[in-house]
Amino acid sequence: MEEFIKEFIEYLIIEKKLSNNTIMSYTNDLKLYNEYIKKQFNNISKEDIIKFIAYLNNKKLSSKTINHTIGTVKNFHNYISLKYNLKNVSLNIKRLKMNKDLPKTLTIDEINILLDIDCKNCFDYRNKAMLELMYSAGLRVSELLELNVNDIDLNDNVVKVFGKGSKERIVPIGDYATIALRKYIDEYRICLIKKGTITDKLFLNNHGREMSRSGFFKLIKKMAIEKGIKKEISPHTIRHSFATHLLEGGADIRSIQELLGHENMSTTQIYTHVRNDIMRDNYDKYHPRS
Repeated sequence: MEEFIKEFIEYLIIEKKLSNNTIMSYTNDLKLYNEYIKKQFNNISKEDIIKFIAYLNNKKLSSKTINHTIGTVKNFHNYISLKYNLKNVSLNIKRLKMNKDLPKTLTIDEINILLDIDCKNCFDYRNKAMLELMYSAGLRVSELLELNVNDIDLNDNVVKVFGKGSKERIVPIGDYATIALRKYIDEYRICLIKKGTITDKLFLNNHGREMSRSGFFKLIKKMAIEKGIKKEISPHTIRHSFATHLLEGGADIRSIQELLGHENMSTTQIYTHVRNDIMRDNYDKYHPRS
């Protein structure tokens, strides 16, 4: 099993060109699977996989986490079975049914409050540039933190983004983000670079290295609390808000799909439900005969 797993992970890296975070997720899922199964690949049965899913349920994992692991296991079995002409015992394994939660968003007023940063030092200017860019381009947190300086074109007001599967897209950015980025890059980024080090990463932490996802998550939560924003907030909240505000402003769903870098339209269509909720709330609040 270990050799098959290693081969599958190499396939994901070399052929599929998945991101480091995705590779790590697949690796962790299959490590857990292998530790539970304790069998050679061609001795695994459908019942073994069903028992594994029950084991995950007993660990009180979320349906989303379990479904991700099921997807990993099915992809693994499909790849190995096809390559070595073995029976695919995972074919009829179903994912758990789960209710789709609508993504949480900030209002435009809340976004304005969050982005109204009184810049006094290099960290303030960095934070301002990061959040303005994230909201302006609707970036995933991984896309934001992996940016290099040369990925930003302040003359044409665009950012070159490498999304899931290393797929490149060019996304326009607004004037507020452009101004904040120019200020940070030209005057304050140099303050974060440690003596004797060279880095192309756009956003740096206090050690002069690329900021981590957990570091950014803590930062944005701290800023929201300081700004008096009561909602539970994460980096993805800003991306959701970007998409929802575009839709509210009249943008078509196909354009939003391209901007977000969604491969499937179905992923983007959840924002139409967010918009319908907002429309219903406004109707109930303002229509005289609601």
